[in-house]
Amino acid sequence: MTTRSRPSSPRRRAVLAATEPARTLVSAGALAASLPVLARAPRGEPHPVLVLPGLLASDTSTQALRAWVRRLGYPVVGWALGRNRGPTEEVTSELPLLVDRLAREHGTSVSIVGWSLGGIYARRLARKAPRQVRQVISLGSPFRISARGTSLARPLPVPSTAVYSKWDGVVDWRSCRQHRGPRSENVAVRSSHLGMGHDPAVLWIVADRLAQPADDWRPFERPTRFGLGTLFPPED
Repeated sequence: MTTRSRPSSPRRRAVLAATEPARTLVSAGALAASLPVLARAPRGEPHPVLVLPGLLASDTSTQALRAWVRRLGYPVVGWALGRNRGPTEEVTSELPLLVDRLAREHGTSVSIVGWSLGGIYARRLARKAPRQVRQVISLGSPFRISARGTSLARPLPVPSTAVYSKWDGVVDWRSCRQHRGPRSENVAVRSSHLGMGHDPAVLWIVADRLAQPADDWRPFERPTRFGLGTLFPPED
C-alpha cells in the first residue's frame, strides 16, 4: 500500500514533539470525562490478553491500558520483563515462552496489544506462532522503519489492527500502517504517542477488537452513537 500524503514539514514534526507531554495530559483528562460512554464499549469472549510496552518503558506505562482490559472482563498480563531496552536475548527468548504459557493455561489463543516497539514484538510473535496468537493490536508501532519493515508491514497470518495518529510526535505515522488485507486494517486516532495507553478512542478500539469472535473477525467500524464519532478523524 502506498501512502500519497505529503511528508510532514520539519516544523510540524517539531511542534508535535514539543507538545507531546501537554497533549498526553489532555488525553488523560478526556479519559476521565469519557468514562460513562466507555462503559458501553463492546465486550466479547474472555481470553488471555498480553500487553507489551514501548521502548524504554515498563509495565508501569501500561497500567491504565491493562486496567481497562481487565475491566472489560479479560484476563490480562504485562510482560514482566522490566524496562524495554530493545530486542535483547532475554526478550527474544522469553516472549514466545510467555505466549505459549498463557495459551496453555487458558486453553485458547492470546490477543497481543503492543504499544510502539511492543507492537513490533507482537507482529513478530504472530508470525512465529500464529496458532497461539488470536490477533495483534499495535498502537503507534513504527514497524515500517526497520530493515525488515517491508515484511513486517505485510498482512499477518492472524487478524491485525494497526492504530496510528497523524498527531504522533514521536514516530512518523506512515511507519505505523500495514498493508490492508481481508484481516488486516489501519485505524486512525487523534492521540499523542505517549497518550495512546489512555486515549478514549484507542481504548474503544481495543475493546471493539478484543470483542471480535475468533472465527468471525470483521473490520473496525467507527462508532456513531453517544457522540463517539467525534473522537475519530475522517477516514483517509
